[in-house]
Amino acid sequence: MNRLSSGGIELAANGFLYLKVVSLIVLCKVVNRFPSLQLIEFVGNHPFLVGGFVILLVLFVRNEVARGGASLSPQQLVNLVNQEGAAVVDLRDPKEYGAGHISGALNIPHAKLAGQLNQLVKHKEKPVVLACKMGQHSGAAGVTLRKNGFTDVRRLNGGMTEWRAQNLPVVKKS
Repeated sequence: MNRLSSGGIELAANGFLYLKVVSLIVLCKVVNRFPSLQLIEFVGNHPFLVGGFVILLVLFVRNEVARGGASLSPQQLVNLVNQEGAAVVDLRDPKEYGAGHISGALNIPHAKLAGQLNQLVKHKEKPVVLACKMGQHSGAAGVTLRKNGFTDVRRLNGGMTEWRAQNLPVVKKS
């Protein structure tokens, strides 16, 4: 039988005991050397606390995403506009809008949305899709529209950045 020596203790090579002892020693040295890895130890010592935190975090994120409306891919947006006549609202500044926007999109900057809701009244019964530069402002804008009676509000996932990344057409303001 092959034998390995580790610190004067001989262990059988065909058993897992040697591997477990060495792994445990290495793990202890790594945790002690890198304090940021103490997180692993904390999670192991407080599973219910960490589990409760993770559950609350997931519920919070889900709630915030749902408040701003469902997220659409660029292809889903094209289908929605073609099939249901959805209104697209571009939340970017007029300068960015002029550099290229989705055909037929209304430009209402995010900061001015609450004051310019009268432009969207005729689209209240249709799906309204919000598009911004990267998808960051559309959630908050969706909450504003829902509070003002818009029932079918959706967001363009990834905003105009994703639209352009998929080489979809844009209209430039002349």
